[in-house]
Amino acid sequence: MATHHLLMLSRRFHRAVAATRSISTVASVSDTPAPAPPHPELINNDSAASRLKLKLLQVESDAVRVKSKLKRIENLDPRFLKYNSPYPTLTDHMPILAYPETRVTTLPNGLRVATESNLASHTATVCVSVDTGSRFETKETNGVAHYLEHMVFQGTLKRSRSEIMEEFENMGAKLDANTSREQTVYTAEVMAGDWNKAVEILADMLQNSTFDQKLISDVRHTIMDKLVELNEWEVLFDRMHAAAFQHSSLGWTVLGPAKNIMDMTKKAIQDYHSTHYTAHRMVISASGAVKHEDIVEQVNKMFTKLPTNLITSKQLVESEPAIFTGSEIRERDDDKPYAYFGILFNGPSSTDPDKVALLVMQTMLGYSDTTTKHTGSQLAQMAGIDELAEYVVAESFNYKETRLFGVYGGAKPDRLDDLASAIMQEIGKLCYQVEENDVVRAQNQLKYLLFKEHHCTEEIGRQLLEYGRRIPLGETFARIDAVDVATIKRVANKYIFDQDISIVAFGPVKLLPDLSWFRNHTSMFHN
Repeated sequence: MATHHLLMLSRRFHRAVAATRSISTVASVSDTPAPAPPHPELINNDSAASRLKLKLLQVESDAVRVKSKLKRIENLDPRFLKYNSPYPTLTDHMPILAYPETRVTTLPNGLRVATESNLASHTATVCVSVDTGSRFETKETNGVAHYLEHMVFQGTLKRSRSEIMEEFENMGAKLDANTSREQTVYTAEVMAGDWNKAVEILADMLQNSTFDQKLISDVRHTIMDKLVELNEWEVLFDRMHAAAFQHSSLGWTVLGPAKNIMDMTKKAIQDYHSTHYTAHRMVISASGAVKHEDIVEQVNKMFTKLPTNLITSKQLVESEPAIFTGSEIRERDDDKPYAYFGILFNGPSSTDPDKVALLVMQTMLGYSDTTTKHTGSQLAQMAGIDELAEYVVAESFNYKETRLFGVYGGAKPDRLDDLASAIMQEIGKLCYQVEENDVVRAQNQLKYLLFKEHHCTEEIGRQLLEYGRRIPLGETFARIDAVDVATIKRVANKYIFDQDISIVAFGPVKLLPDLSWFRNHTSMFHN
């Protein structure tokens, strides 16, 4: 009887094993293994043989499960390997930060062509940047660079003044120009597809202008009107440069004195054009709906008559560098409602690494007017909330070998002494008391401001003329991030602490402290 019972259990065991194998086979095919449940009679039977057989069943089930997992690992789903790798690799994100890519080609005559294409745009902008301005004039011809800017609009051998304007108006385009102390820029904004026409007209204007004597007389009246209509801020900027660079052409005005404007001759304009409007001192930049190869081809075809004078602006600057002068220019006029002033230090050149820290310092000092009071800048808060100034701003003007850095503004006459104390207090704190939160806030603000400037087409040409290359935003942001509290203090002590200072003021300026007071306060800072 016992033997018969064991035989029955054995048959049931083999049937259970067979069923388990069948289930395991199906599971292996579907890659979802499930162990077969042990037979109830095996669980209830507590004999040694039953427990052994149960363990064998469990081991076999586990083996099937392991084999199924190995199979899945060896046969990975290709969908999950298409864009990923189990091995990490270093990725360069600079192309994203540098978008759109700046492409530069130098033509055989030395003319550089730079583009930043965005073919999805509906417009295109073409700029001609010339590495020249009022600082490359003589005292007798001061104002000729700006005069020349006006003359290229007055007519060419092929087009009259009205025809130039009509062609741009018919395209629905905008033509503009600007002359500064070191650069002159001509800009044409057109619809997509009209960039080639814009290049052709600009080439005609800059190479074939007639400089007709009658038209020179017409332009003379236009420039004299601009000279008479200068506002207080334009006068202030000119006087700040005149005070800081008294013995240099960098201190002269862009418009020039009235005598030079009235005496301007065709020969002076032609001589300046042939000397400074040369191929190697020009950059043609384009952005928007343009292709680099097409722009290069059109420029190479149109700009064939540029002067070949090989003298560079760098050579001119080295021969006559601008020297900063600690000085004061003050003109008192108590009949004016507001006093205008500038407090200026000498700073590093445009290519000096310290300039980034100086830009952060400038942003820390900030700006304020009657509507801007609640900002992170302590100077702006004092000027705005305490009504010390109608307008006050920290600013810097950068040039090839030097820089003006400081604060300028306008205020009511009875607030000048308190305002001067507040300005020198905040400037002095940059030397010895700098908060990390103020630095970080200024870094974020500066990034935003430079980001907006970066995408201006004119900025492409400016950087190529100034640095010889286009600086990616990623590099600019990295340089800003590298500025810390220690850097601010070091740079402030280098350019502010116990350094010469230049003061400019006009209007009801009786209560504004004199130069010696400001100069003494630069050495009273806690270093």
